[in-house]
Amino acid sequence: MWQPVLMISGYVLGVLGLIMLIPAGIDLTEGAGDWSPFLSSALISVFFGFSLFLANYAKIERITLKQGYLITAVCWISVCLFSAIPFWLHHSVGSVIDAVFEATSGITGTGATIMNDVESLPHSVLLWRSLLNYIGGLGIVIFAVALLPFLGIGGMQIFQHENSDSNDKFMPKFSYIAKRIVSVYLFLTLLAVGALYLCGMDVFNAINHAMSAIGTGGFSSMNHSVASFDSFPIELVIMLFMLVGALPMTFYILLYRRTSPDRNRQVRVFLKSVFCVGIILSGYMYLMSDYSLWYALRYGFFTVIAVMTTTGLSSCDYTAWGPWVPAVILLLSLSGGCTGSTTGSIKIFRWQVIYAFLKKYTISAVEPNRVTLMKIGDINMPERATMSVFVYVFAFMISLLGLTVIVSACGMDLRTSLAAVTACITNVGVGAIDIIGPEGNYAFFSQTVKSLLCFAMLLGRLEIITILVVGTKSFWRG
Repeated sequence: MWQPVLMISGYVLGVLGLIMLIPAGIDLTEGAGDWSPFLSSALISVFFGFSLFLANYAKIERITLKQGYLITAVCWISVCLFSAIPFWLHHSVGSVIDAVFEATSGITGTGATIMNDVESLPHSVLLWRSLLNYIGGLGIVIFAVALLPFLGIGGMQIFQHENSDSNDKFMPKFSYIAKRIVSVYLFLTLLAVGALYLCGMDVFNAINHAMSAIGTGGFSSMNHSVASFDSFPIELVIMLFMLVGALPMTFYILLYRRTSPDRNRQVRVFLKSVFCVGIILSGYMYLMSDYSLWYALRYGFFTVIAVMTTTGLSSCDYTAWGPWVPAVILLLSLSGGCTGSTTGSIKIFRWQVIYAFLKKYTISAVEPNRVTLMKIGDINMPERATMSVFVYVFAFMISLLGLTVIVSACGMDLRTSLAAVTACITNVGVGAIDIIGPEGNYAFFSQTVKSLLCFAMLLGRLEIITILVVGTKSFWRG
């Protein structure tokens, strides 16, 4: 059972080590000496990774369901651990746990940080943080499109059908999926870099924020995130590409193939939801604060998009808008972008399934003899897919509440515990309270709490069920 798991995990670690050579090159060109901590990290990752790959190399004829779960869990956990090595060797953090926290936050696209002054960090470390957001976002897209339907998590078979433009399976081979997603991902990133550069950003900051926005990760190379630039054109471009990252990558492939994507209802529902919530929040700010209508719309929409795409970049401190707004932010963070995107949290498609079920149930309650189909658009929802969605959402909520209680038991007050766990398990990163909000960070938490929050980030990124299944006794029997 373990041979393909170790082989694939080793290959992923080897590739991770090669990517570390990019920030290593920056270290060397900026006069860091004849050696870089990233070179050491790259050698360690490449050695362990390709050793595992070669030692377990074999032609994979078939991957079982158990192996699919294991590959997912082992790859993500090992990448988080090895990604932490550069932070530790570069002395950017104070402890190993801090290094793992920053790496896990980056690779899961959470964007929560323990760094107090990111602008004082070397360019190599800043780029590494953004690269983690970027490769993590790409990884979750391929995971969602290629593996989730195979694992049967949260009704993903229906998502796969919704993105089909023929009677055949959409992009049936993994290599076919990966090549096209990577091409779209790179193209969108280049567009974002160019647009940000034209809006006045220097090349380095443009690259960092483009990777963060497309990967919906949230790491910024500035202490005050996007607010540091105080530029509406820059904010507009970042808003646009956060939305771009929140739509399915397969959506753009369908557009390129000149196939009508109108059937993809989750895209329309998501965009309408963002627009409506943006209008409501902006209107509240305009009526209840000193903001002009222009600034209310500017900051309101940026905040809503950043939270609902689970990116977590900020153009202002929304925790200062009054007690009602952080409560809304907390609720908004429970809804992510589209399935097949780089976002986290509970994807909009799952909320569509729940709404369709409730609609069918209320009709049946009034007219019990009426035959009512449960449909999303023109798709009939099978009972098994509906059940898997409810199981996923239930597990998500139980995990959120359970981890909140555990963090509270570690000495944190309930409000801080709930905000921190919600921000981490939804992969939004910034919390709904000031201490971990746009102007705060996670440095003050104990090492134990940081470890729990790392687990929450992974749990949310891997769709809850993956970790829960691998952790059961029945999984390891036989």
